[in-house]
Amino acid sequence: MSLLPNSRTEPDGSAVIRVLSYNIRSMRDDTDALSRVIRACAPDLVLIQEAPRFFRWRKKLARLALASDLVIVTGGATTTGPAILSSLRASVERTEDILLPPTPGLHRRGFATAVVRIAGARLGVLSCHLSLQKDERYEQSGMLLDRLVGMGVEHLIAGGDLNERPDGPAFRRLTAGLTDCRAAAPWGGEHTWTPADPYQRIDAIFATKGIEVLGCGVPSGLPGVSDADLRAATDHLPVLAALRVPAS
Repeated sequence: MSLLPNSRTEPDGSAVIRVLSYNIRSMRDDTDALSRVIRACAPDLVLIQEAPRFFRWRKKLARLALASDLVIVTGGATTTGPAILSSLRASVERTEDILLPPTPGLHRRGFATAVVRIAGARLGVLSCHLSLQKDERYEQSGMLLDRLVGMGVEHLIAGGDLNERPDGPAFRRLTAGLTDCRAAAPWGGEHTWTPADPYQRIDAIFATKGIEVLGCGVPSGLPGVSDADLRAATDHLPVLAALRVPAS
């Protein structure tokens, strides 16, 4: 595997950052393996899906953040699952937890969003987990794009569990306006589900056009990330991207 750039600050104030998107299945699996995977990826930002939502959910998410050398930015039960964690490199300007319109009989969805500053870069961030139902998922992809525009920030990233492959209508709606980081700069593995027998890519990280994608994919083979931990941590494989965000 080729090397993925480490986080750094460029002389012009732009920031090279690592962003991880990870469905953690409410921490119902091996949380030690989960934190080892996250730590080994050395992310500046982690876009979580299926964060704990019920009894003592804040304590559980705080425990994961501490074990992963991160802090909680926002989300969790307040968004019905999506959350954002960060390293201390990120300075949080504001956060907003958003609940999407409910559909009777289906799990309600939400977005965890934040505006952060890393080095000289200002960045809007969104974590999502789109619907299992095709029509609702397509509508939510449009809401995601609208939310990004509404954040009022030039440079934005969004990531999460889309429950859809790249050839699906919701995925294609997102890539019409955003860069699919994996397609732009393939690195590591491609398929994110299932860990035991990965055969499809349903998790992704997207960025606005001004952000340079340096590499993106499943961090299988990254030093410190073992196949055993990836299988034990949760029922999805994570997506890790290295991005260069211009100074604001």
